[in-house]
Amino acid sequence: MDAVLGDAGALHGRDGPRVRPRGERVREAAVEEARGAAVVIVGGGVTGLSAGWHLAQEGVDVLVIEKGMVGWEASGRNGGGCSHHHSPLFLEEQRLWPMMDELLGYPTEFQPKRIRLAFSDAQMTLYARAMRNAERQGFRTDVLDRDDICELVPLAGDNAVGGYFYHFGGHANPHRTLQGYAWAIEDHGGRIWQRCAVQGFETSGGRVTGVRTDRGIVGCDHVVIAAGPATGALSAMLGQEVPMAAARAEMIVTEPLPLMPYGGVDGNGLYGRQTLRGNLAYGGGPHEWLQAEGEAAPPKPSTPLMGAIGRRVAELFPKAAHARIIRSWAGVIENTPDGRPVIDRLATVENATVATLSSVGFGLSPASGRAIRDLVVDGACGFADISSFRLERFADLEPNWRDLQGWKARAAEEMEAA
Repeated sequence: MDAVLGDAGALHGRDGPRVRPRGERVREAAVEEARGAAVVIVGGGVTGLSAGWHLAQEGVDVLVIEKGMVGWEASGRNGGGCSHHHSPLFLEEQRLWPMMDELLGYPTEFQPKRIRLAFSDAQMTLYARAMRNAERQGFRTDVLDRDDICELVPLAGDNAVGGYFYHFGGHANPHRTLQGYAWAIEDHGGRIWQRCAVQGFETSGGRVTGVRTDRGIVGCDHVVIAAGPATGALSAMLGQEVPMAAARAEMIVTEPLPLMPYGGVDGNGLYGRQTLRGNLAYGGGPHEWLQAEGEAAPPKPSTPLMGAIGRRVAELFPKAAHARIIRSWAGVIENTPDGRPVIDRLATVENATVATLSSVGFGLSPASGRAIRDLVVDGACGFADISSFRLERFADLEPNWRDLQGWKARAAEEMEAA
């Protein structure tokens, strides 16, 4: 292949990175004979697609392989929030989101700013941590009283004791954003194979040389594993497992309601948004923890979770309590033992990067894709300190860590209480 990874970890070709003509759309059927790429990304969720876009727009020959349809799992089935003040990627997330429509060339429906309502003094104190954390990074927050809430959140009632108005963050439409990433990859010459299952890897001399799929072996110079709940099992094939537990996270959507001044309103343990059409799309625990990593979601259109979420949405928005739930959906999410992302190079092979955002991938995707691009091309992230995302922090992890977390037991108790 033309491109190889140099000793410094940068991606090189004989005359620089391999470039495909910009604007050239490539149909899957026409590229079956192209059996390799400089970078193969396993996983067509938001993290893999963002990484593919960042690489493709620089002319790197990239192929994204997805076992189903792009964005079909949790990446396209979430609240669309873009406000991760706790992450080292926060500043880059906030810089990029207002520009994403222009950068991608497709609409994301990004809406800036966000509101969080508190229903007790304890919640007001807890949520103040986010205010202080954001202010330390240069972002403004206003404290809201009940009169402010009535004006800014017309669907709220008088049960909130106060809240916070974040002059940062925001929300976007996951479905439109995922499609935008995919189309932008192709616009920059990248390729996407859907309905193509990855079965393993070919290795030689301490390097990954190919990805085994149900369409055959795909040669590569670097592989990125960003396969959601399957990332653990796939990374284990290369000798270093990313520890994670998979869960089914549900969301509900109501019939359209009058538009509020700001569509991004959190509180009562919920995350979500009001769509541009007026629907309330919300989710937020408890999760249905799955027995095995990567296990498919149960084929159920609704669960006891839907009723519990609906009740809490009615508490968050009492003036919308009459609204009917018109649909629900769920996606399988992954969580690391400490709930923090992993973006790192594997220690067992020279040319493999792994990435899981531990269930907060959508909002951070513009920044996480750039961080993955930096690891692949430059060998290190050049715009943020992501040392807290390294895999080495799990070196002494207990073998029974999933049981020690108690997630399944707590989720069962919460469902019974609901």
